[in-house]
Amino acid sequence: MLARVVTFDGVTKERMDEMRGEMEGSDPPEGLNPKEMIALHDPESDKALVMILFENEDDYQRGDEVLSAMPAGDTPGQRKSVARYDVAIRRSM
Repeated sequence: MLARVVTFDGVTKERMDEMRGEMEGSDPPEGLNPKEMIALHDPESDKALVMILFENEDDYQRGDEVLSAMPAGDTPGQRKSVARYDVAIRRSM
């Protein structure tokens, strides 16, 4: 499993609430086949970290292409960094 981890600045609580509303009950963009998404938000610093998990390399590559091509208005804030990680441990408690 692979994770695409993106950090954002300038993410207000209102923008996170707006995105939550847009995403609830909707399908991911075409070409994006994530296994799971986790968004963390620090409303005091207006920062967010979004992790999107993919089952395999092909899904990751397609997802990275789709997400990298998204217009800035479709993101939570200003994208600061994008990194790829192997998911070494994944556990629900």
